Amino acid sequence: MEYIQQILFAIVLGVVGWLIYRRITFIRDTIRLGHSEDRTDRPSERLSMMLRMAFGQKKMFDRPLVGIMHFILYAGFLLINIEVLEIILDGISGQHRMFAPFFGTFYLYLIGFFEFLAVAVIVVCTIFLFRRDVVRVDRLQAERHRELRGFPVLDGNLILIFEIVLMIAILTMNAADSVLQDMNSVHYARTGDFLFSQFLKPLFAGWSEGALIALERGAWWFHIIGILGFALYVTYSKHLHIALAFPNTYFARLRPRGEMKNMPDITKEVKLMLGMEQADPNEAPAEIGRFGAKDAMDLSWKNLMDAYTCTECGRCTANCPANITGKLLSPRKIMMDTRDRLQDLGHNMRANGGKVVEDGKTLLGDYILEEEIMACTSCMACVEACPVMINPLDIILQLRRYKIMDEAHAPGSWNMMFQNMETSQAPWKFSPSDRFNWANNLRQ
Repeated sequence: MEYIQQILFAIVLGVVGWLIYRRITFIRDTIRLGHSEDRTDRPSERLSMMLRMAFGQKKMFDRPLVGIMHFILYAGFLLINIEVLEIILDGISGQHRMFAPFFGTFYLYLIGFFEFLAVAVIVVCTIFLFRRDVVRVDRLQAERHRELRGFPVLDGNLILIFEIVLMIAILTMNAADSVLQDMNSVHYARTGDFLFSQFLKPLFAGWSEGALIALERGAWWFHIIGILGFALYVTYSKHLHIALAFPNTYFARLRPRGEMKNMPDITKEVKLMLGMEQADPNEAPAEIGRFGAKDAMDLSWKNLMDAYTCTECGRCTANCPANITGKLLSPRKIMMDTRDRLQDLGHNMRANGGKVVEDGKTLLGDYILEEEIMACTSCMACVEACPVMINPLDIILQLRRYKIMDEAHAPGSWNMMFQNMETSQAPWKFSPSDRFNWANNLRQ
């Protein structure tokens, strides 16, 4: 029977591992659709930023209570995986609690710590469900934010419920294990009662040994299959940020994030026109490509990684002055739409031998509307609010650059401002020599 379990476990592990690998390559290939951008400078500063923002969750603690609860959930997810490692090794080797002989009496305290985290995760997930569905925090409600309608709301609730069930499975497994130890059952070596699961033991008093073994094995299988299923599901969920938050914060922009990036070829042409540089007679004329971005492929790989890293927490949208005043813009939707476009492009590539075939759609127009990007004030409130250092503004500016420079489609007031900037070096229609006339009558 043990050999059959080992074979079944190996099959399950292999299938899920292959599916996760396939999904990871899908995400990698779609991120690579973006153009190159060097984010390898100042590595020590990047590492420090990653440890503070991703590992230490610095921005989450702007709201201390929520930050503490989120950290409990995060720490529980990371540390309980040590017990998951033992479960996986037990499944492969056919042993039971193989770490117990190595840790000795400390093993009891180790499992007790994991159970403490499991209970803490249950409590925190319950509070988060209460906030979502009873208190109904505004930034998490589909009635207020159209980008959350459908799967996103279901996704948020499913993950929380799933984590509660998985933690209950751990406690049930440990409680049944302890009862079997008391019965001196074969294969269940004596480790002692565990910190929290010991209080569940009375529920199983009077059960037969066979029923307890079935319960313990059932909880074991449920938990490990649940964990593997969770790992696969995360790659399709907003909770992909569990993994991508680390590289995303490491490769975040170190320069002032509000600084608009010039197009090098355009900058060079302007300098040549102004006589600030001399043309190289041996250099071929530069081929100016598309201004800004019309589709996902026109963005950088970091912009695309941002889209996959988005937690859909809505802090960006909750702080966006355009959204607050009723405009159509939602920075969260910008990131979710970019990710949706990447999903479609990925399926396009897989259906066409790794190449993107024209599908008649573009990011700007079919996913993100002109009205959305034109509502942005470039205030950077969304960038400052993001806990994993995503930059929706960068995508918005590139889409807007395409709309204005490539399609010559800008509001009339903007065109007037552009003209004033060109002729008067200021947004206002005053001669540079008259710009300070307003100060003439000021008291000395």
